[in-house]
Order: sequence, then C-alpha cells, then structure tokens
Amino acid sequence: MFKNKLVNMMFIILLVLTLVGAVAVVVIMKSKDEPVQTEPSIDEVLESSVDINDVTTNLVSNHFVRISFKIQTNNKKAAEELQKREFQAKDIIIKELSDMKAEDFEGKEGLKKLETNLKAQLNQLMQEGKVIKIYTTSKVLQ
Repeated sequence: MFKNKLVNMMFIILLVLTLVGAVAVVVIMKSKDEPVQTEPSIDEVLESSVDINDVTTNLVSNHFVRISFKIQTNNKKAAEELQKREFQAKDIIIKELSDMKAEDFEGKEGLKKLETNLKAQLNQLMQEGKVIKIYTTSKVLQ
C-alpha cells in the first residue's frame, strides 16, 4: 500500500480504532433505546388491585365452591373502574365457575386455566385499562 512501514502501521491502527469506536457507539445507542422494565413495587400492586371476596356458587358436578380473588390492573384508574364494575366481574366469575366440575380444581393447572379465562373476559369489559394478573386468595370446595 504505502512504501513506508510506519505509515502503514499508523493507517491500520487508525482504521481499527475507528471500527472499535463505531461498534461502541452502536452498542451504546442500542442499550439506550430499550426501556428498562421494572416490576412494580408491592405498594403499586396493592394500589392498582381490587379484591373480589367470597363468591359462592354451585358447580356442574353438584359441588359448591367459595372462592376469592385479588385482581391486579395496570394502573390506579383501571382499578377504580374495576371496583365500580365489581358486580359485572362477579357475574363473569359465577358464570365461569358454574360451567366447571370439582375435578377442574384439582392441581394448580385448573386454577391457572380459570384465572386465564377470567382475565380474558374481564379485559373485554375494561375501558380504562386492563387486568394484568388474577390471584386466587382463597378457595373452598365442597
């Protein structure tokens, strides 16, 4: 390339430093674009949650279930809306439970399926926000 070895070495070093700098800039820019998602604190979870206490209904299998939930929403306004819609939420819960059998509550998979179904139905109802998670806080099956 150049006849002088010193000029060749300087050119190669300059080229390598430029490439390293460009890679560093790209990595830094990529890391700034990704928002850091942090889990909400327990106070934020409680502030955006609604309790649905002691829903009792019969099952298809002639058993009774008494169950309670804590429903976590994505913000405080959504929790206020869900609190106002508590009667609609209970209606959805009772209708979902009335199609279940006692065997559906065996193991954690049955409860997870129930929570998933309730979450989907409640999200269709919500206008101000959405349901993030449903926690089963108590369950008695007779």
